[in-house]
Amino acid sequence: MTELIQSKAEGVSEPQISDIKGYVRGLGESARLAASSLSVASSAKKNEALIAIANAIELNADGLLQANAMDMKRATTHSLDAALLDRLELNAQRIKSMADGLRSVAAQDDPVGSLSATTQRPSGLQIAKMRVPLGVIGVIYESRPNVTADAAALCIKSGNVVILRGGSEAVESNRAIADCIRQGLQAAQLPSAAVQWVQTTDREAVGELLKLDDCIDVIIPRGGKGLVKRISEQARVPVIKHLDGICHVFIDESADRPRAIDVALNAKTYRYGICGSMETLLIHKAEAALSLPELVHEFDAKGVELRGCEQCLQICSSMLPATQTDWDTEYLGPILSVRIVDDMEAAMAHIARHGSGHTDAIVTENMSRGRRFVRQVDSASVMVNAATCFADGAEYGLGAEIGISTNRMHVRGPVGALGLTCEKYVVTGDYTTRS
Repeated sequence: MTELIQSKAEGVSEPQISDIKGYVRGLGESARLAASSLSVASSAKKNEALIAIANAIELNADGLLQANAMDMKRATTHSLDAALLDRLELNAQRIKSMADGLRSVAAQDDPVGSLSATTQRPSGLQIAKMRVPLGVIGVIYESRPNVTADAAALCIKSGNVVILRGGSEAVESNRAIADCIRQGLQAAQLPSAAVQWVQTTDREAVGELLKLDDCIDVIIPRGGKGLVKRISEQARVPVIKHLDGICHVFIDESADRPRAIDVALNAKTYRYGICGSMETLLIHKAEAALSLPELVHEFDAKGVELRGCEQCLQICSSMLPATQTDWDTEYLGPILSVRIVDDMEAAMAHIARHGSGHTDAIVTENMSRGRRFVRQVDSASVMVNAATCFADGAEYGLGAEIGISTNRMHVRGPVGALGLTCEKYVVTGDYTTRS
């Protein structure tokens, strides 16, 4: 028996669950059962569900906004910082983007069942690789309610079952979106356990999810460094993750100055709270005297606090002095560290030492340098003449993303439906035996 009670988060109603371990175990076992049927569901059925979810989200837009307003009111009362509030907020455009993302994922080719080119072996065997779902995925995330829709969309498309555990700050928004997902699965006659939402905000539920190595095949965390660190340390299953988004833009001496300034401004101010936001700007010493005063003026107009190295302060004394800690900080807010470097080698050395392997960019007219930057900078996304805020699954043509991986195994960068599959060998013979 469960009944709705007021949780510790003021104003949130959730089921009273006396046995968290048993509840989470039930979710895992239901997910494992559903995985066998979803893994072989037709593309048409999966796409039908995605379109139905998109339609339900649009039809229930007013309800989603009302639910989100409750979350925003509670978050404001509890003094969440600006970056978290930005991630939490839903508006008409963001709801439309959720629905558009679902339809975009539906329009993509289904990765499941696709075969690589076949090779013929001297033995007569024909060898190919087939894309298959990972199985059951656990997604643990904070703040962003759009992750509920994005993760569900990509897992359905890739034939994976997913267990979603959102943060307590977004519980009303997540519940409303989960209702839309349930409607879509029912409309397509797919198992309701294909997408399950953990209804309790009790932190014990996260710990129990991390132990379900017999039910869950991979965990994907999306949230602050503390959350990701905890999951990485405690999970008994593989984790697809990134800890920080310490992203850099390097303005080369050959860059077109006005356009380079536009790229730097956009990389930082498009949205402060995204992991692709630039946190450190590197400027070639031959370009600094001309570019830096303009950059200071533009960033000041947008309310961005600049923290510069000693050379920066000699050019623009209004900047605050940067500390060693600044080079290793993901601000997720209107603060930017700035450093003047001798050349591209020094810029790449700074990135190698202080970067997080997320996204780094060079702005240059010298394409030879651009190619070398791309080869040598070891990040999940490396950009030439583009703002780092483009590091996003939708912008990469994935429709949506379940997260951005800085792992070096299996998948790296924005993770879409293809990244949620692996390969198995398909071997065909003619009653072939080995001698």
